Amino acid sequence: MSTPRWRLILNGKSAGDDDLREAVAALRDRGVELGVRVTWEDGDAERYVTEAIVDGIDTVVAAGGDGTLSEVAAALASREGGADALPSLALVPMGTANDFATAACLPDSPLRALDIALQSAAVPIDLLRIETGNDVHWCANLASGGFGTKITVETNEGLKKMLGGLAYVLTGLSKLGRIEPVEASFRGPGFEWRGGFIALGIGNGRQAGGGQALCPEALLDDGLLDLTLVPPLEGEVAATLGTVLSEGKEAALDRIATRVRLPWVEIEAPVPLTLNLDGEPVEATRFRIDCVARRVRMHLPPECPLLSQRSVAP
Repeated sequence: MSTPRWRLILNGKSAGDDDLREAVAALRDRGVELGVRVTWEDGDAERYVTEAIVDGIDTVVAAGGDGTLSEVAAALASREGGADALPSLALVPMGTANDFATAACLPDSPLRALDIALQSAAVPIDLLRIETGNDVHWCANLASGGFGTKITVETNEGLKKMLGGLAYVLTGLSKLGRIEPVEASFRGPGFEWRGGFIALGIGNGRQAGGGQALCPEALLDDGLLDLTLVPPLEGEVAATLGTVLSEGKEAALDRIATRVRLPWVEIEAPVPLTLNLDGEPVEATRFRIDCVARRVRMHLPPECPLLSQRSVAP
C-alpha cells in the first residue's frame, strides 16, 4: 500500500494552534506524508493547490473556516479535468463560525477531523459557480445576500475572536430596526420572482453567518442549488416572532420564505447587489449562479446529513 501524500493549507490566523500541531504529528506517526503550507495573503491558497497538484498530492486539507474551504475548493475547481483527476479535499474546522463543518457534522477537534479524512472515502460534491460579467467565482457553502450579508460582513473581527458565533447574533440584533429590503429579480428553469427581500440564501450548504440556516434542506450531491428568499416582514412581524418563540427559527422561515431548487439561477438588480460567497463579498447588478455537479471529491463523515448518499469507509 502506497504512503498517503497530503498537503495541509492552513489559514495564517490559526498557525499557532497547539491542537492542530499535535494532530499533524499524530498523522505523520501513522505514516501519512503530510506537508503544511500557511496562507498569508490573497492568492496563497491557489498557489499552494497548484503546487500540490504538480507534486502529485493525494489529498488537500483546508484548515480554517468557510472562507478557507471555499478558497481551496475554488482553486481545485478552476483546474481543467474532472474531480477524479484532482486531489481529494478535506476540512479541519478552524474558523469562527464553521458553518459548513457544523452542518456537515465535522468535529471541531483537528485530530478527529483528520481521522475522518483518513478513514472515509472521498465522495463527489457539487460547487456553486458564480459569474459576474467577465469574472468567475466559486462557492463551497452558501451565497447570501440582504440582512445576512450585512451581519457577516460587518461583524467585528475582535468580537468574533472573543465571542465566536455569538458575535454574529449580537451584530444582527443591533441592526434589527434598520432592515431595508433589497430589490431584485430572479429567473431559473420554471421559476421567476421579482420584488424586495431582506435575506437571500443560495445553498450548496445549509447555513451561514454563524448559524443562520437559510437553506435547511440543501444537499451537497444533488446537482441543484437551494434558493431561499425572505421578503420584508411587514404585517407578518408579530406572527413570525411568535413562531420563533414557540417553534424555532426554521419554522419561522418556513412561514414567510420562498424556497425552490434549481440547477441555475440568474439575478438582476437595479443597483449593485452584494452577495457574500463564504466570506468573500462580491458586488454586481447581474449574477449567473450554476450548481456544478460533482466538481470535487471531499472526505466527509459517513453520517453527513448533507449527502443524499452516505459515504463508506474505503
